[in-house]
Amino acid sequence: MNEHPESASCELPEQAGQNDERGHRVFDRAHFSWDGITPSVYKLGGGDAPGASWREVVRHTLIGGAGEPLAFQLRYFEIGAGGYSSLEKHRHVHAIIVLRGRGTVVAGRQVFRVAPFDLAYIPGGTPHQFINDGPEPFGFLCPVDAERDAPQPVRAEELASLLAEPVVRAAVRLQEPAGSGIRDQRSGL
Repeated sequence: MNEHPESASCELPEQAGQNDERGHRVFDRAHFSWDGITPSVYKLGGGDAPGASWREVVRHTLIGGAGEPLAFQLRYFEIGAGGYSSLEKHRHVHAIIVLRGRGTVVAGRQVFRVAPFDLAYIPGGTPHQFINDGPEPFGFLCPVDAERDAPQPVRAEELASLLAEPVVRAAVRLQEPAGSGIRDQRSGL
């Protein structure tokens, strides 16, 4: 017999009389969304740092949103055709599980293609970017700690080092403000 039932991983304490509407969200296959979950903008602005721009990215916070006292958040990101996330890094680890479409993940000097149910792990401090270079939406789950460090831009010298790798240079998306003197490294524009 277990002397410490609170240590069982699947047991939840009874909460008599409490009906938590967050307990079940119905998935809508036609729109690839969950009822009661409003998509939001990926992030505000793009910033002036190289790689800070992004395109066609939407975030759905499935668990751990405002007012939920949890130690983690479960988010679903969807990147439209031709879209990409910002090129950034964090102290915290990133892990994603692809649910929809196919995409490219840049993780430091590594670049790999991902498809549904693939897992990508990005160590803390590693510059990373998620890219949809296909015609269908590219969507993935991304669990993170609720309290975490903010995204950090990739420094100019880090970017130059990354772009020295042909496989990274071919994959990464950089769209900088007009007149910045920085060109799209992938297309040479």
